[in-house]
Amino acid sequence: MPIPESQLKRWSHQGAVENAQRTHESIRAALKAYNWPMGVQYEVYLQGSYKNDTNIRGDSDVDVVVQLNSTFCSNLSEDLKRKFGFTPAIYGWDKFRADVLGALRKYYGYSKVNEGKKALKVTTPYLPADVIVCIQYRKYPEYPKYPRDENDFIEGMTFYVPSEERWVINYPKIHYKNGVEKNKKTSGWYKPTVRMFKNARTYLVDRGVIPDDLAPSYFLECLFYNVPNDKFGGSFQATFCNVVKWLLNADLTRFVCQNGQLSLFGNSPEQWSVGKAQSFIRSMVDLWNNWR
Repeated sequence: MPIPESQLKRWSHQGAVENAQRTHESIRAALKAYNWPMGVQYEVYLQGSYKNDTNIRGDSDVDVVVQLNSTFCSNLSEDLKRKFGFTPAIYGWDKFRADVLGALRKYYGYSKVNEGKKALKVTTPYLPADVIVCIQYRKYPEYPKYPRDENDFIEGMTFYVPSEERWVINYPKIHYKNGVEKNKKTSGWYKPTVRMFKNARTYLVDRGVIPDDLAPSYFLECLFYNVPNDKFGGSFQATFCNVVKWLLNADLTRFVCQNGQLSLFGNSPEQWSVGKAQSFIRSMVDLWNNWR
């Protein structure tokens, strides 16, 4: 028998968000209380499922971005940097990260803030937070087009992973904007559909049917972002079937992340594998066909 509409509807519900917002505000307060070097400009914002309204019951860690804006990285050539009058910064990502770490430890206590591979792990009075310390990234047009001026760029963020000796670039603000637009174009069906499939995945993980690392939430959100808008709506049963049927025949290698700037599939740690995505899609088919 198919999965009942009532079950799919329950899976589409959003989890609580109040403590996520309190966590965000707490991190902001911690940083505001710090004595920053003169001229440092930064912003603090949420990313991930709580920001994008795709969180489900059981989601815990809150993803908080602390982004340095008074200094930036870019893809500009040295000639264009000189043309726009850009000069090397004295205060960069490494010093900013040290200050953010110091600010959080001073506010919460040393034992409450630990250094992870990519994020600072902060125990707040509300929810645990993964704090990404980053610097503004500017993606300028490249050949054959050239930037019209120094403000002709797409804003992203970047941070360094010391253990892997590499920089990670992402675009959380565009990810959020594109998700909002996708939800509007699907008459409000997109985000509930993402939550429905995230809960379906968790249902299978809890029963040992699929491994818990098969389909991370970020990758799922990007996967469904690529599904045509007309596959969403009518009912949750219709949406489930239409989305899965379309994905079964889709060329996954052409999929982009929700930010529209990066490929979803590839070999970097920030990309998914086609094999895992296909395994997830097949697991949804099996769940539908063998629901009990």
